[in-house]
Amino acid sequence: MTGLTPPTADPSAALARFAATAPADVAYAFVDSPVGRMLAASTERGLACLAYPDVRGGDDEVLERLAAQISPRVLHAPARLDGVRRELDEYFGGTRRSFDLELDFALMRPFAREILAATARIPFGSTSTYGEVAAAAGSPGAARAAGRALGSNPIPIVVPCHRVLARDGTLHGYTGGLDRKQLLLEIEGAVTQSMDG
Repeated sequence: MTGLTPPTADPSAALARFAATAPADVAYAFVDSPVGRMLAASTERGLACLAYPDVRGGDDEVLERLAAQISPRVLHAPARLDGVRRELDEYFGGTRRSFDLELDFALMRPFAREILAATARIPFGSTSTYGEVAAAAGSPGAARAAGRALGSNPIPIVVPCHRVLARDGTLHGYTGGLDRKQLLLEIEGAVTQSMDG
């Protein structure tokens, strides 16, 4: 037989080449970190999701949400998230205090986008309250609604909802659990009151 391409000697290399070039609207990869394994997903607009699969129903549920709310063309393509993983490694390694990533807010409703934009302005190592974040987003008196919006933050850590505390300075609510919230604040050197179970 002539004209046939011989089989690739390394199937994993062929798979990596495919993932790097295949058409997909959402690329995802797994990220190991001090707060556990996360699933990161990006679109051509930027990082759309950084999930804790162990509290979001597992990998499949996170991927199904991405497929339903962004696009069914979802592909495991770690190389496409190298920048995200590098910046997270730098953050956890203590050499990065802010993120330079483009973000895609496709998984957020308009009110949540306002709340999360205000949250993103809280400096590294500092904290705010739900009421202060609501006021900064132009909705004074909407502390509870701000808490719900922060609870559904699809891009934790990068959009630092862990920096938002209850009015009395205690920890309250976090998509990844209060232990993770406490650890993230410790990484940043933020001082908090005891945890509110």
